[in-house]
Amino acid sequence: MASTRGLLIVLSGPSGVGKGTVRAAIFKKNIFNYVYSVSATTRESRPGEQDGVDYYFVSRDEFEKLIEQDALLEYAEYVGNYYGTPIQKIEENLAAGNDVFLEIEVQGALKVRQKMPEGIFIFLAPPNLQELESRITGRGTDGEAIIYERMQKAREEIELMQHYDYVVVNDEVEFAVEKINSIIQSEHLKVERVVDKIKADIHKYFQKGDESR
Repeated sequence: MASTRGLLIVLSGPSGVGKGTVRAAIFKKNIFNYVYSVSATTRESRPGEQDGVDYYFVSRDEFEKLIEQDALLEYAEYVGNYYGTPIQKIEENLAAGNDVFLEIEVQGALKVRQKMPEGIFIFLAPPNLQELESRITGRGTDGEAIIYERMQKAREEIELMQHYDYVVVNDEVEFAVEKINSIIQSEHLKVERVVDKIKADIHKYFQKGDESR
């Protein structure tokens, strides 16, 4: 039945908006037991990031082998690096009834939308572009040219938010986490997700009554 399959939750937004920070805050408590789908990337790890926890950090050759093996739900090249989502674990967890949480770039999210339109797509937006630029600059990992490129890309990505189901403004991480959790739990209450189970319970009740007569 449809109600036994987990939800695919896709959190996306422009670089620097705080996707990783919000995701980490969600999983710090993880009161709803989401399963995090770790993406693969060819970019260098940033301070504090762990291989296999934040990303699978792989070489370009290794990533291209995954592409050849059709082992990725989606992949995209962004500012000179590949990002992609291994598919096997996602399918296993959804089939087991687990909610699977993806944190990916906008290009990748739109590709997932084409392949798995039943997913819940949440766009994380900055309060404004000045704040977004401040966050990117504050990382201290990118030069002026890369920052300019990221800001140009962010403008293009924000204009794609109409392809998502929900938009959450990341003004305060705590509030963003609350909104995302509320969205997901509301999705679980949609009629199409519970109707089969309730009808099955009704059928079982009356079938048992008929047999006892």
